[in-house]
Amino acid sequence: MTIDQANGDQPRSGPPAAAGIAAENPPPTALTVVGIGASAGGLEAYEIFFRHLPPDSGLAFVLVPHLDPGHASILGEILQRSTTMPVREAEDQLAVVPNTVYVIPPNRDMAIDDGKLQVSLPELPRGRRMPIDAFLRTLAEACNENAVGIVLSGTGTDGTQGLRAIHGAGGLTLVQEPSSAKYAGMPESAIRSGYASHVVAIEDMPTVLLAGHADGAIGGRPRRARQTSVGNGGSGSRR
Repeated sequence: MTIDQANGDQPRSGPPAAAGIAAENPPPTALTVVGIGASAGGLEAYEIFFRHLPPDSGLAFVLVPHLDPGHASILGEILQRSTTMPVREAEDQLAVVPNTVYVIPPNRDMAIDDGKLQVSLPELPRGRRMPIDAFLRTLAEACNENAVGIVLSGTGTDGTQGLRAIHGAGGLTLVQEPSSAKYAGMPESAIRSGYASHVVAIEDMPTVLLAGHADGAIGGRPRRARQTSVGNGGSGSRR
């Protein structure tokens, strides 16, 4: 955000007053939002991830697991045991704030726009939905280089196209190493796509994420990472 310069005459002997104001009040840093998708085996992966993550990272976390549409979810209650950050079920028009975890409700689609979650009834039948892809695409559009996409354990390919969108927007993409996932289908699909910035075991993922946040790989141009063979012939990247 820029500060408009005053249009009045300024003394020639010193800098404009507005420049001093800008120096004393730098523009706020945009919030980094981390979207994390998972399916089968995802609960255990989420628990390990948050047990290894400090509660004061300054990031916001939005979880998009595949939930049974016919039952109330207790995922938030379970995950609250693994972190001291507040864990909230997402609501329509809920503003996203740092150091908070948001969980998609059952039988809902979710997007993010202008720093707020958009929760709605799904338009497609259950077997045709790709809720992780759908959310990560909107995250890429809303946050650009301040978007992070993570794909954890699960079957199928949901999440792959979402990582593609975040990668294209300049954000960071992380994928759980298939050997550490209970179900490797979603991680392997994401790795084969070539849009995984890092492929790591789940317990190491918070360290990689926070290192990227600290050195400017999030919120700036990601560093080019070394390509590494992972899983069944797929390739990912690590620092």
